[in-house]
Amino acid sequence: MKRLLLATLALLPVLPAAGNQDPDANVNSRYIVERVAIDPAAKMERLSVALREELQNLVGAKVDDEALNALCQRIREELKVANVTPKVKRGEQPEHVLVVFEAPDNRSYAMSANVSNPLYHSKLGWSGQAEVSTNLRGNEFAFGLGSNGNELLERFSGIRASYRRKEFGGGRFGFVFDFESFHEQWSRRTENELAAQDGIPGIYRSRMNFQPTLTIVLLKPLTLSVGASVQSFEKQFPAARTEASNSLVNSLRYSRDWEDSDHNKQSVDAGYELRAATNRLDSDFAYARHHWYASCALRRGRHRAEAGFLAGRLTGRAPLYERFVLGNSWSLRGWSMYDVAPLGGDRMVHGRIEYGYSILQVFYDTGAVWEHTQSPEQKHSLGIAVKKKGFQLAMAFPLRDGRLDPVFMASMAF
Repeated sequence: MKRLLLATLALLPVLPAAGNQDPDANVNSRYIVERVAIDPAAKMERLSVALREELQNLVGAKVDDEALNALCQRIREELKVANVTPKVKRGEQPEHVLVVFEAPDNRSYAMSANVSNPLYHSKLGWSGQAEVSTNLRGNEFAFGLGSNGNELLERFSGIRASYRRKEFGGGRFGFVFDFESFHEQWSRRTENELAAQDGIPGIYRSRMNFQPTLTIVLLKPLTLSVGASVQSFEKQFPAARTEASNSLVNSLRYSRDWEDSDHNKQSVDAGYELRAATNRLDSDFAYARHHWYASCALRRGRHRAEAGFLAGRLTGRAPLYERFVLGNSWSLRGWSMYDVAPLGGDRMVHGRIEYGYSILQVFYDTGAVWEHTQSPEQKHSLGIAVKKKGFQLAMAFPLRDGRLDPVFMASMAF
């Protein structure tokens, strides 16, 4: 009997001693990630687009300690902090948790350098900016060099410097002071059209802007920004002289992202902007520029759908940089702004719809830009794109009779 008992005990698995057991080992692995955040929240904007996407990909998956530790290392490298710690907290739904990556500042200052959103458009050329910034106890100072031929009638190249205080007053306020100094280059088509027009101010060789802006959080998704733009520029024709365009700048924005119980993601972004210049501000121009925009997006698994709308109205006498344009990397893709309206317009409307599956995307744009004394001419375009971790390669076609002239675009969001 004794021999039988010893043989039986020899066959049993060896269990760890009670004192060596870790009751918390992998205890979180049975929970589903409901939401991912970084503390302080403002640091999320400093992460690369690719890393932000990887953090969001955790949502809906089971907690994986090894994956969290690997992400901590990457966050630590990008934010240049000494330590990042993942904290798992109870979520709003049963069996769900909130994962917070705590990234406290390990020093009173931090410095970073980056290239901001380089872009290539086969008809408008290259655009991009390089910036160096330093953060001193929540006060950020930045200096950048860049060239942009994608936003305005002109290609503007030069320097930007700014001071930013993203949060103060308990997170309800933010402040930015921007300084810009640019040298302008103009399309020959714009110069030729301008020579045949009366009443539209002429081109300028250089432009300088001072712009302080205060942002107020009215409600969590609703913000109000108020500020001023003090601009001066050196006219080129008919004689070299300096003119001023001083305006009040106001904007109201609603922006919200949320996720339902089936992990479908939705977002809404809408706003109104007003730039108003008057002679009472010692301005050589008097005008009011109204701009409305709205977009909504839905993501369900690997499917994505998005729709957007733009509209603008300009009254009074305004410099060329305030006129509306369509035909660039985000509006009437497939057209060039110089084919649509070489002098821009004082009226604008634009709409787009997009659908994507996995890394593929198709889109349709339609819109018009015109003078209030003329009838609008609506234009259309179609395109296809490949998007992967912030990189996008797109080909778009203007829908017009007679010829097929595609536009190629490449961009990367850092």
